[in-house]
Amino acid sequence: MTATAERLAASVPAPEPQRRVRWEPWALGVLLVGTGVAYIWGLGASGWANSFYAAAVQAGSVSWKAFFFGSSDAANSITVDKPPMSLWLMSLSVRIFGLNSWAMLVPQALLGVGSVALLWGTVRRYFGAAAGLLAGLVLALTPVAALMFRFNNPDALLVLLMIAAVWAMMRAVQDGRTRWLVLVGVFCGFGFLTKQLQVMLVVPPLALTYLIAGPPKLGKRVLQLFAALGGLIVSAGWWLAIVELWPADSRPWIGGSQNNSILELTLGYNGLGRLSGNETGSVGGGGMRGAGDAAAGAAAGGFPGMGEAAGGMTAGGMAPGGGAGGGMWGSTGITRLFESAQGGQIAWLIPAALILLVAGIVLRGRAPRVDTQRASFIVWGLWLLVTGLTFSFMAGIFHAYYTVALAPAIAALIGSGSVVAWRHRDVLWVRIILAVSVAATVAMAWVLLGRSPSFVPWLRWAILVVGVVAAVALLIPAVTRGRLAVAVILAAIFTGLAGPTAYAIDTINTPHTGSIVSAGPSVEGGMGGPGGGRGGFGGFGGFGGTADGGNRRMDGTPPAGMGQMPGGATAPGTTTSTTDGTRGAMGGGAGGLLQGSTPGAAVVSTLEVNSDQFTWVAAAIGSNSASGYQLATQSPVMAIGGFNGSDPSPTLVQFQQYVAEGKIHFFIAGGGMGGGMNAEGTATAISTWVTEKFTATTVDGVTLYDLTVGG
Repeated sequence: MTATAERLAASVPAPEPQRRVRWEPWALGVLLVGTGVAYIWGLGASGWANSFYAAAVQAGSVSWKAFFFGSSDAANSITVDKPPMSLWLMSLSVRIFGLNSWAMLVPQALLGVGSVALLWGTVRRYFGAAAGLLAGLVLALTPVAALMFRFNNPDALLVLLMIAAVWAMMRAVQDGRTRWLVLVGVFCGFGFLTKQLQVMLVVPPLALTYLIAGPPKLGKRVLQLFAALGGLIVSAGWWLAIVELWPADSRPWIGGSQNNSILELTLGYNGLGRLSGNETGSVGGGGMRGAGDAAAGAAAGGFPGMGEAAGGMTAGGMAPGGGAGGGMWGSTGITRLFESAQGGQIAWLIPAALILLVAGIVLRGRAPRVDTQRASFIVWGLWLLVTGLTFSFMAGIFHAYYTVALAPAIAALIGSGSVVAWRHRDVLWVRIILAVSVAATVAMAWVLLGRSPSFVPWLRWAILVVGVVAAVALLIPAVTRGRLAVAVILAAIFTGLAGPTAYAIDTINTPHTGSIVSAGPSVEGGMGGPGGGRGGFGGFGGFGGTADGGNRRMDGTPPAGMGQMPGGATAPGTTTSTTDGTRGAMGGGAGGLLQGSTPGAAVVSTLEVNSDQFTWVAAAIGSNSASGYQLATQSPVMAIGGFNGSDPSPTLVQFQQYVAEGKIHFFIAGGGMGGGMNAEGTATAISTWVTEKFTATTVDGVTLYDLTVGG
C-alpha cells in the first residue's frame, strides 16, 4: 500500500449516518415500491409453486399442531424436512386470507422488499446514501433473488434473517453493547429454525468481525460472543427441545430422518451430509433403492424399465455415487458458481465484488481497529467467501437456487466498494481497480449471456460496448470529474446490471413450479433447464439442459424407460405444456419425486366422497405426489416416506393398522421412488401389500385402491 493511499484512507471518515441528501427519500421510495411491484407482479401464475411446502402451509392453516411441527398434512403423519419458521408466516397469511397462491406467496415477496430495505439501511449507515441504494438495487435485481422472493421455499426468510444478523453485528461494532450481540444470536437462531445449519455459514464471519473490530477489550469481546451464542441456543433450542421431548407416538414423524429425530435431521440429512454427500435417505449415490424394484413399480406406479436410470441414477449422465467431477449434483470445485447451472443465477458481479472487497480493505489502510467501514468489508467479504467456497465444494445435495444466500454479500460489496473507490478516484491505482472491475463484469456478462444466444441477443454487444467505454473513461482523471462523471457512473451501472435485470425480468414473467427451480432463460450446458415452469427434474446432473426443461439427456433424447408410469402418471419431473403456459406434470398425473401431483376433477371428486369420515382421504408415495391431492381436496393426504419416499414412516404394520381402523380411504399409485441412499424406507412393502390385498381402479388416468373394500 502506498503512502498516498494510507494518507487518503486515514483522512476520509465514514459518512455521518444521519446525513441525508435531498433526493434520497425519493430514490428509496422508487427502489422499494419498484421491488414490491416486481416481486408481486403476476405472482399467482406460479400456482402452488413448490407444492411440497404449499401442502404444509395448507396443513398449518387448519391445524395448530401441524403449524407448530411443520407437518405435511393436518393429520400429522410426517413433517417437511426443514424446521417450520418460514411456513409459519405463510400459514398465518392463509388462515387470514384463505388458501390461494397469492395468500401464500405475497408474504415471500414482502420478505424480499424487507431484505432490500434492511440491506439499504445497513450499508447506508456506514457508507452513505449512494452506497445503500446501489446495494439495495443490486439485491433486488439479482436473478436468483427475484426467483426466491416469489417462491415458497424457506430461502426468502433465511436471507432476511442473515441480513438482520449483519445489521445487528455492525451496530455492536459501532457501540460495543452486548444487547446487539444477543440480537445477532437471536437472528441466527431464527435462521436455524428456517433452514437449519445453512445459517451457520454466516456465523464465523460475524464472530471474526467482532473479534477484529469490536470496541471492548479482547476478553470482553469473547464473553460477548458467548452471549451471542446463548441467544442463538435459546432462540433455536426451545423448538428443538420441545420436538425432541414430545412423545414420538403423539407427534408427526420427523421428515428426512431415519430414526424420527430432529437432531438426526439437523446433523445428517440437513447437516454434515450436505458437505460429505453421505445423506441417508436422499436420492443420490449407488445405494438408492426401490425405484427399480418390480413390485414397487407394479404397485406404486414406479419406474418399470428404468433399470439403472432409477436405481443407480445413471441415465442422462448421472453416475451412481458420483457423476462427472462430483456426483449427481454437478461438479464441485472453485468454478462451480460460474458454471452453466449457477452462473446466470448469481455470478454476474462476483468478480467485481471480490475486487472491490480487496480495494475497500486496502483503502481503509491504517484506520483504527474499530473502523466500521473496514468491519463492514470484513463481514460481507467473509460471508461471500465462506458461503461461496462451501457451495463450491460441498458434495451433497446442491441446487442452483441455494446461491440466493450469496446475493446480499455481493450486493453490499458492490454498493460499498464502488462508492469508497469512487471517492478515491484521484489515485491512479484506484482508477485502475475501478476499470478492472468494470472489465471483469463485461467479461462475465459476455460469458453468461453467450450461454443463451437467443435471449436478447443484442444485449451482450451493448454491454460490451458500453462497458469498454466506461472502463477506459475511468482511467482518465478529467472524465471522472464534473458532468462527464455522471455519464461514467451510469455506464458502469448499465454494465453491471443490464444482464441481471434482463434475467430478473424473464424470471418475473415466467411461472415457476416444482422442487427445483432456476432463474432466467434456458442455457446451453445447464443441468437445469427452465423446466416445470422453471422446475421439474432439471436440477439433476445430466437431466434438463433443454429448451423446455423437460426430462431429457443432454443429447435431447428421453432417458431409457422414463416414459409414462402405470396409471397414466409420468416419471418424476416429466413435463408438458399446459393451457396457461406453465409447465408441470402431465394432466391427471400422480406427481413424482420433484413435481407435485396435478389431479383432475374426477379424481378430486372421488377423494372427496365421505372425506370427513377418514383421517386421511388418501395415501401416496412421497410428499410431492401427496401434495397436489391434498391441496385440491384440502383434506389430509398421507405422504408415505416423506419427500424422497425413503423415510420409514409409516411402517407396514402401522399402515395396516390405519387401514384396519378405517383411517385411510384410498391408496394412490405412482409418485415417489420409495428408496434412497442407505435407506430402504417402507414404501415398497406398503405398495406390495396394497396391490396384493386390494383392487385397482383407474380414475382420470390415475390408479386408485379403495382401502375400505376388500383386504
